[in-house]
Amino acid sequence: MGSHWLSWVLFTPLVGMAVLLLLPASKKNLIRWWANLAALAGFLVSLPLVFRFDKHADGFQFVERADWIPALGVKYYIGIDGISLLLVMLTTLVGMLAILSSWSAVQERVKEYYAMFLLQQTGMIGVFVALDFFMFFVFWEVVLVPMYFIIGVWGGPRKLYAAIKFFLYTLAGGTLMLLGILTLYLQHFQQRGFYTFEISELMKLNLSPGLEQWVFWAFFIGFAIKVPMFPFHTWLPDAHVEAPTAGSVVLASVLLKMGTYGFIRFSLPLLPQASANVVIVQVLAALSIIGIIYGALVSLMQQDWKKLVAYSSVSHLGFCTLGIFALNPNGLAGSVIQQINHGISTGMLFLIVGIIYERRHTREIKDYGGLGHVMPVYAVVFAIAMLSSAGLPLLNGFIGEFTILQGAFEASRTWAALAVTGVILGAAYLLWLYQRTMLGEVTNEKNRRLPDLNLRELATFLPLIAWAVWIGVYPKPYFDVLEKPVAQIVERVRPGYFAGRAAALHPPAASNRAPAMEAAR
Repeated sequence: MGSHWLSWVLFTPLVGMAVLLLLPASKKNLIRWWANLAALAGFLVSLPLVFRFDKHADGFQFVERADWIPALGVKYYIGIDGISLLLVMLTTLVGMLAILSSWSAVQERVKEYYAMFLLQQTGMIGVFVALDFFMFFVFWEVVLVPMYFIIGVWGGPRKLYAAIKFFLYTLAGGTLMLLGILTLYLQHFQQRGFYTFEISELMKLNLSPGLEQWVFWAFFIGFAIKVPMFPFHTWLPDAHVEAPTAGSVVLASVLLKMGTYGFIRFSLPLLPQASANVVIVQVLAALSIIGIIYGALVSLMQQDWKKLVAYSSVSHLGFCTLGIFALNPNGLAGSVIQQINHGISTGMLFLIVGIIYERRHTREIKDYGGLGHVMPVYAVVFAIAMLSSAGLPLLNGFIGEFTILQGAFEASRTWAALAVTGVILGAAYLLWLYQRTMLGEVTNEKNRRLPDLNLRELATFLPLIAWAVWIGVYPKPYFDVLEKPVAQIVERVRPGYFAGRAAALHPPAASNRAPAMEAAR
């Protein structure tokens, strides 16, 4: 593709932000309209990627390359495969809906608020399309800044504590990751005689097992904090609880996926020996399973509605990392689909909490009960979001969890058996939350006159509900798009995997039987 379509997708939110900054701060409604139009434009510009993407092609598509800092070997180098395509579409859609959901929630510093969201959109898309490590790192760090301000300026009572904790955790992880990147960069110069940050070039390196493991752990800490994997998860509940609703939606739906994407795009292909090391795989699988069960158990104990949804993310993303380190096609494809699913269902759950918080200014579960009588449309939307997150068949969550469990079972029956408990506990805390808030009699007089969803609020849910049903009923297009990139990663980490599978399915004895019989005649 000779066009610069991917650059348009990447920079449309940034252009929207530049125009937004020229608008007078006093014209709040004009700012809201412009921010929503810019976000809508960002989504519409990304749609042609879906229709023009060739699922049968090898390698990256929509590739653009230009010199950026030639003296350091840094290039402006972007492109997408099936994995990044799905994550870019998730980013543009969820970003648009998060901005729409903020219409009445934010009254102070409206101009700065929307500017931060548009800047963050460009940062997140940049992470998913960068094929140059330096460029990837720049976007990775750029995302930190707007989210720090979104939590720290427009957040809850403990917003400064949560914002600083989020910033320091992620910055610490990013610094270690940078050391790993620089190690590869310098190794490439030693082995090949020129400096480059291109990922395709760095994959040609021949590293000693010890050095490869060192770099793997440097990357691991950077990505694990972002996911966040147990025990690096402690920043997440604080950040979620204090962030404004739209901040929580983007944080859960997109920002956390930067960590899992990092494992798939960088750790596995660049460091295949370390990624397939038995001890490393066992450690990461154990941490994932602990995260699945721990996150679900802590969710069961929560009294705060938003904190419950926040801890559910720790559990759900444990499934995603377990799928990645099953190191087989089912595990990896299931992980990517589950990342999209988590973005859809948890995004909806945070919107649900935000809408009720706007009306009642409390997130204590005990303050609610019987809301289904007062807000029937809200109760139906909440039921769909809850069942989607719980993994009900014919909704998106089931497809991801089932495929990951299939991959985990292939890798180790013990992993699959332990991970299944997370599915059961997940259904338990979600159903119990729904029962306590929506069903029964109205226990609190303040809840009797609450207005149901208005048209704008309903509009934020409908695209996510439609997407959840589509993936649940007809997931084939998603598996088709992921087939090639997933196969390439598995073959890179486990050379001969597909040849071994083919041999197991078609033993030579069976295929040679006919020639042997001919010879006997």
